Amino acid sequence: MGKLRTINLTPADRQALDLAFRTGSSHAIRQRCQIVLLKSEGRSSKEVASIVKQHYVSVNAWLTRYEQAGLDGLLTKPGRGRKPLLDKQTDAALVKKAVQAERQRLSQAKAQIESQTGRLMSLKTLQRFLKNLKAPTDVSG
Repeated sequence: MGKLRTINLTPADRQALDLAFRTGSSHAIRQRCQIVLLKSEGRSSKEVASIVKQHYVSVNAWLTRYEQAGLDGLLTKPGRGRKPLLDKQTDAALVKKAVQAERQRLSQAKAQIESQTGRLMSLKTLQRFLKNLKAPTDVSG
């Protein structure tokens, strides 16, 4: 059996983790905070892993990220997932021009956009992009 890996938390760190655990915006963040809090109680990685239903290697990885970057280390890094085919900054003018030229036939506009950008997409992707293009981006109220 290996050495028990623990972490010592200050009262302020414990309070911040507890708050994030209770009010975190996603399940993943709440679970990662729970991992650090359980490890600070002196539990083994395998015991914590069985509680949070993860592998003990993942428990140790999140503990390492917390030690290196604090609470920010428990956040999911940006850039995960598939990148969008169309971007509002670069493709909005092109899409608007193509849709205005082929107002009644969106499939023709799609073909025109594909030929100009060199990127293939489904009709549904173009429809979704147009819907998001018209939606207000400022929701601060």
